[in-house]
Order: sequence, then C-alpha cells, then structure tokens
Amino acid sequence: MMRLLALAIAAIAAPAAAAAAPPAPADLTAIPAVRSDHVPARTPWGDPDLRGTWPLQRFTEAGIPLQRPEAAGQRAWQTDDEHTERIAAAEQFDARADLESNLAGSAPGLADWVRTHRDGRRTSQIVEPDSGRLPPLTPAADALLKAGKSSWVNTADIDWITDLDAFDRCITRGVPSIMSPIMQNNAVRIFQAPGLVVLKMETLETRLIRIGAAGHPPGAVRSWMGDSQGRWEGNTLVIETTNIVAGDSTGQEPVRLAASPAYQAGPIPVGEDARLVERLTMLGPDEMAYEATYSDPDVFTAPWTMRLTWTRDDGYRMFEYACHEGNTQIRHMINSSRAQRAIDAAAGATAQGAP
Repeated sequence: MMRLLALAIAAIAAPAAAAAAPPAPADLTAIPAVRSDHVPARTPWGDPDLRGTWPLQRFTEAGIPLQRPEAAGQRAWQTDDEHTERIAAAEQFDARADLESNLAGSAPGLADWVRTHRDGRRTSQIVEPDSGRLPPLTPAADALLKAGKSSWVNTADIDWITDLDAFDRCITRGVPSIMSPIMQNNAVRIFQAPGLVVLKMETLETRLIRIGAAGHPPGAVRSWMGDSQGRWEGNTLVIETTNIVAGDSTGQEPVRLAASPAYQAGPIPVGEDARLVERLTMLGPDEMAYEATYSDPDVFTAPWTMRLTWTRDDGYRMFEYACHEGNTQIRHMINSSRAQRAIDAAAGATAQGAP
C-alpha cells in the first residue's frame, strides 16, 4: 500500500515528458469522416470486441463543451494560439491535481492528453450542424424550455420536487445526455455477450443493447433510456433508440416528467418521435469513435450530431454514483433555496431602511 502511495505521489510530482503538439488542420472547419480501416479483435463468438473501460473525464477537464462558443463560428478546431492557451490551462490543472484523481486513473496528465489526443484541439463535442451548436427549437419546445425547472441552469425557487428536473432528482440524465461527459463519474464500461451489448455508465444508468432484435415495442411502452436495438455494419456497432419517455420539466404535469437530451442547455423537452442513432467504431486497439445523432421533430428544427474519440483505460476505477446520499439531497435543495430567499429578503429590507 505504501509503495502504491509513493508511486502515485511521484506521478504527481514528476512532470511527464512533453509531446510535440500536432499542427492545426489546414481547414479548421472540416471534420474528417470516421475511419473504418482498422480490423478490431473479435469476441469468442465473432463480434468486434468493444469490451473495456472508456473514461471521458478528459473532455470535461480540457474544457471541450457540448456546444461551440459562438465566437468560434464554424471552426471545429482551435487555432495554434487557442490550443497553446488550452495546454497552459491543462498544465495548471495538472499542477494542482490531487492524489485521489491520479489514483482514479488521470495519469499521465491532462496537458499530455490535450497535446496528443486527436480531439485535443476540438472546439465542441457537437459536429453537426456546422455551427457546433444545438439547432433552434420549435416555438412550442422553446416555450417549454423557458418554463422548465432545473437547478443546473438557473436559480429558480425550489419548493417541491416539481421544481426540479429528472437529473436533479437522481432519476436519469436522459439520452443522449448520459453519453456526454459530465463533471465527475465519467466512465463507460462495455460488456458483451452473444446478442447483447451492455453500456454501464458510471453515472446512474446501465443500457442494454439487443443485437439483431426484431422491431421496437409499441409506442406506449417507454422508458427513460428508451428501447435500444443494435446491429453490426461491418465493424461498426449501430444502435437505434426510440420509445424514450416524452414530456417536459415544467412541473405542470408530474407524470409527464422527461429528461433533457442535452442537460447542459437546460430542461429541453422530449417529443413522442425522439430518436437516437449511435455508431461505435474501433479506430485502433485502444481508441474508439463514438458518434450520436439525435432527432426530435417536435422539439428541434433539425437533427444534431456529437462525436467523441474514446480512449480505453482498463486501469480506471469506477466509483459508486451515490446521487442522493441517503435520499436527503432533495430536502437539502429545498431548504437551501428557502434559506437563500430569506437571506436575500432580509438584505433587501436592510437596504431599503438604510439612510
């Protein structure tokens, strides 16, 4: 145990050898097609082998957002100057990295990841539309978004469970939100069996993908993660998900609570015809392209696609995502909101009474 601690401390103290930063692409607006020339290892029953642990925390730590900053326009990649700034921020992150994060699998360091990873220059996770941002909402969906309740994006009053979204309540992050990097508990662990692929998320969910299933269930049969069916197109696993719980987060009809497909953008509603198509393609022995296209004609005016390059790290340790911590979180959020309002009210009364 002491030897493990000593090695971990040494990993923090000793700077990793700096790898040369790859040059910026000639066209900063172009996203190349996913390569399909790698021949992956096979499972004992003959399917491409995707098994392993795929941490996503580097995307969060590097500051690669779901949506591209508007100032970047259609640039999918950073300029040299922007990338230099990202590397400098990553070096600062590494300097303050604590023992726990290194033991949890963050070595060899964020700065090296930013320098060498094929996504280290990316300006957003979204690659389509060309803006790198979510497409506009329909008028009806926009109204539901503005009326939605969520502690993640606003400071609205919280007095009951109807003032919180599905993620606040530790029910679900929704799809495809669940596949997007978050601030912690960021890994995906993949298991395979004949006719089945399992995506075990470190945050809340386990998704069961039936391979070669014949048709989705009737539209009235819905679940938070939807019904996911997979098929192999060459060496690419294609997953089609429908039957996602439809509704919103306005709190007006609690039985119609739905999980935002992009929680970072707020409590976006979910329509009856929401559909997710994912493509998982091995790029090398320990690299995988993950691509997800989400469409919902009742909510978005166009489909949108995000793409990430996953890196296998079977040494990464997944931790329990104890979201409620004794089922007290909701009460704490309500009490905290009420206490803050009381403080604000008292401050306002004092200010009004001041000479």
